[in-house]
Amino acid sequence: MFEHLRKPWKRLIAPIARGLVSIGVTANVVTIVGAAGTVLVSIITGITGWLLPGAIVLTILVIFDSLDGSVAALSGGGTQFGAFLDSTLDRIADWAILAGVIIFFHRLIATSSSNDINYWPEIGMYAALFSVMTSFVTSYARARAEAEGFDAKNGIATRSDRLVIILVGMALTGVGLPPAILACCMILLAILGVVTVWQRIWHVSQSMSTSPKPADPSHE
Repeated sequence: MFEHLRKPWKRLIAPIARGLVSIGVTANVVTIVGAAGTVLVSIITGITGWLLPGAIVLTILVIFDSLDGSVAALSGGGTQFGAFLDSTLDRIADWAILAGVIIFFHRLIATSSSNDINYWPEIGMYAALFSVMTSFVTSYARARAEAEGFDAKNGIATRSDRLVIILVGMALTGVGLPPAILACCMILLAILGVVTVWQRIWHVSQSMSTSPKPADPSHE
């Protein structure tokens, strides 16, 4: 949904990327620092329950992480290893953000009174757990399709869409709205994840049926 904003966004952050290049920061450093910061802040946010500060810092880190491609372009172009590293660490960052949400809900459940009848934390936690799976399968479907020589970038919820849904849900709950808001965002994320996986499978299926390639028996 937000993929059409990629080019305007790249133009917006170009001055920051030029500043990083001028002081000798490489694209790989940007990638590693962004991922490490995301993991640390996500876990701390889940444990402390400080959702609004966590959402703000994570948004900054997401912006910082998006700089690696621009820094690479300004430094003479990216490398194959840089692209591999970025994709790999993005998966770790995705897991960490959802892990933070899961920890937050788990702590709510653990500290709630037995007299409280509120199923939203449990619903949110299970929806977030399910979204971990759809997030990874969405990325794997694209990587596997590309390994077979096909494109699978389509889908209603790409990584940027997923991050927006999570961070908005965290911020809204962090300003005082009930945890049900974040739980509903996790439900939306889970549903869109299923739709996106199906869209990519369907797209690759149609592509392979019109332009089949011989299967490689070494692939599992």
